[in-house]
Amino acid sequence: MRRPEIVVLSDIHLGTYGCHADELLDYLKSIQPNILILNGDIIDGWQFKKNYFPANHYAVIQKFIKFLKQGTKIYYLTGNHDDFLRRISGLQIADFSIKEHLNLTIDGKKHWFFHGDVFDSSVTISPWIAKLGGKGYDLLIRVNRIINRTLAKMNKPPMSFSKKIKSSVKNAVKFISDFEQTAIDMAVHEKNDVVVCGHIHQPIIRKEEVNGRSILYLNSGDWVENLTALEYENGEWKLYDYFESIEITSDELMEVK
Repeated sequence: MRRPEIVVLSDIHLGTYGCHADELLDYLKSIQPNILILNGDIIDGWQFKKNYFPANHYAVIQKFIKFLKQGTKIYYLTGNHDDFLRRISGLQIADFSIKEHLNLTIDGKKHWFFHGDVFDSSVTISPWIAKLGGKGYDLLIRVNRIINRTLAKMNKPPMSFSKKIKSSVKNAVKFISDFEQTAIDMAVHEKNDVVVCGHIHQPIIRKEEVNGRSILYLNSGDWVENLTALEYENGEWKLYDYFESIEITSDELMEVK
């Protein structure tokens, strides 16, 4: 079992058909972190009306509770899909706390963790449009998984429709680029060295120089499309990729496609 100092997970979307709970459980059983940061959209409150919450989704929550019992400190940072928890932001029970954002100094570097929906105008200005889009996204994921089961039987690699759409639609590409740049600019303004987000389901480790200041931007991705997590150990951040079983270091500064 690996023992990373810090693990960051986001956009698990428990309670939706697209959530890869079994794969996430495999990953969680392989680690024992000192700190676990759940960076938003862990439970999908927008989809609760479907009454869909199977046993393996409960098992993920039970694993988080087990981590607490084993001494892991857990920060739950709220996102737009679990914004109902923002009513109790600031709650702390032993080693478990709920926050909207988190500031930590790690090995002398100031880290800023938050989900990132604050930068998304469709969420902050017109939440009903965002929820409508979320339902369409969930349907796309469900259809995608059915097709991938057929492809698996034919010994063909899986496809991701949502990834193809994001990479081909200019507005989607621009939104992702703008989101990342805004996060970086905000980190500079707040005098942080590292900024860690979720929300856009785009796992990446990216270093940038802004006004002579080096900023490291990280996004933990998701457990709907990419199945990725961020891990901190021995003074560096790595991206864990469940599908490819590889780790991408901050020194390599490579983006997961």
